Amino acid sequence: MHYLVFDIETKNIFDDVGKNDPALLDLSLVGVYDYKTDSYESFLEEEMGNLWPIIERADALVGFNSDHFDIPLLNKYYPGDLGKIKSIDLMATIKEALGRRLSLNNVANATLGVGKSSDGLQAVRWWKEGEIGKIREYCLQDVKVTKDLFEYMRTNKKVLYRDGPSTHELAVDVSGWEGGEHALTHTLGL
Repeated sequence: MHYLVFDIETKNIFDDVGKNDPALLDLSLVGVYDYKTDSYESFLEEEMGNLWPIIERADALVGFNSDHFDIPLLNKYYPGDLGKIKSIDLMATIKEALGRRLSLNNVANATLGVGKSSDGLQAVRWWKEGEIGKIREYCLQDVKVTKDLFEYMRTNKKVLYRDGPSTHELAVDVSGWEGGEHALTHTLGL
């Protein structure tokens, strides 16, 4: 399968738009890791036209909280429907097994010994300060952490997480991550 790991950063937060609806936010940057090319790339809002062919060649989009946040926001910019492309949301997989959500930082620190380098609020501040390089670095670090967590979960069918001072092991069902129909194409005209 051709997986594409992705993460997005925004120019604003929910308080700015008055509602907890990701589609109301404005995208600043999308970071991706493409398994086919073994490469990391990032795209500003005005570069989204270069991202769509990459997404459309993928068999599955891999993210963390991506079904709830990233895909609805990115779909606002996409001329087709990203809901037609297979989605693997690591947070949703964890929530299904545990019954509650965990943060990427919690799971990555416990499982991989590596966490996020900052947070989305800082990325919004960097946007307002014109610090695009810092946003790129932060977003691509999140993509790398998500990729490494995805690979760990695929291989080991479990994650570790912290609950207070204790670390716990959680078995996860990754059986639905393989296979499925390829959802071509919405903008390329292939």
